Amino acid sequence: MTLPAEFHAIAKRVNNWGRWGADDEIGTLNLITAGVLRAAAAEIRTGRRIPLALPLKEDGVQAGLIPGRINPLHTMVQINQELFGPGTVACSDDAVTMGLQAATHWDALTHVSHSGRIYNGRPADSITPHTRAQFSGIDKAAPIVSRGVLLDVARAKGLDRLPGDHAVTPADLAEAEEFGRVKVRPGDIVLVRTGQIQTYLAGDKHGYGFPSPGLSVHTPEWFHARDVAAVANDTLTFEIFPPEIENLWLPVHALDLVEMGMHQGQNWNLEKLSTACAEESRYSFFLSAMPEPFVGATGTPVAPVAIL
Repeated sequence: MTLPAEFHAIAKRVNNWGRWGADDEIGTLNLITAGVLRAAAAEIRTGRRIPLALPLKEDGVQAGLIPGRINPLHTMVQINQELFGPGTVACSDDAVTMGLQAATHWDALTHVSHSGRIYNGRPADSITPHTRAQFSGIDKAAPIVSRGVLLDVARAKGLDRLPGDHAVTPADLAEAEEFGRVKVRPGDIVLVRTGQIQTYLAGDKHGYGFPSPGLSVHTPEWFHARDVAAVANDTLTFEIFPPEIENLWLPVHALDLVEMGMHQGQNWNLEKLSTACAEESRYSFFLSAMPEPFVGATGTPVAPVAIL
């Protein structure tokens, strides 16, 4: 089955291949300039810090929907071991096995491909078991810190969380922007809240994953027009799942990562941030969301922090 004409039409409109040169590997992170960072630092007014990551634990968000994406398996490899003889300082060490996209994470630009290509027109087969991602692995991502903007789509609609069949449209994003009295600027990192993660926090991780609200196939054009640097939300699948166009699976992933070169994040816990922004009557902040630099990886865990 080939991708439909509607997908290719949107892809053509948002395509950034060559925009920052033929050798570029970081895409829209190029939009986080020194000037953008100086303006982002000015967003810190109270110093209130809001963590946005889920706990890393064996009973995590993954419920078997994606093969191999396992929740963290945490093992103690030594406990109070006196490495240098009796009576010396003792050490305890841990080891973890997990899917890099298992919990709160960033997707690298190599996370998906379509039509045999990844971002900037490079061949998808440049990702191999031995070399991993030769181009645009998560280790290539520039430090991801910038002005963050919360588009609280659920709260803007007066809802605790969006229903599972809700595709977040450009109109929804504009409504949340107006609700928060904030304007998305070039180089911003946009966080889209659906409230869906409450399902997982309440103990229903199967209900969290399917069906799920998420971004519509039409949202990449909204982000592209505003030169957004990166986008994250509070769902397992990022985009609406099942898809809004029958049999068109993961089109937003392909448009964001492959065509636009825009990193995207999933499983971000935006509940405390939603409350804090409402209390402060302010929906912009300084955001630190540094990726773990796994060489050649197609994603990474992240522990983001919003500072108001």
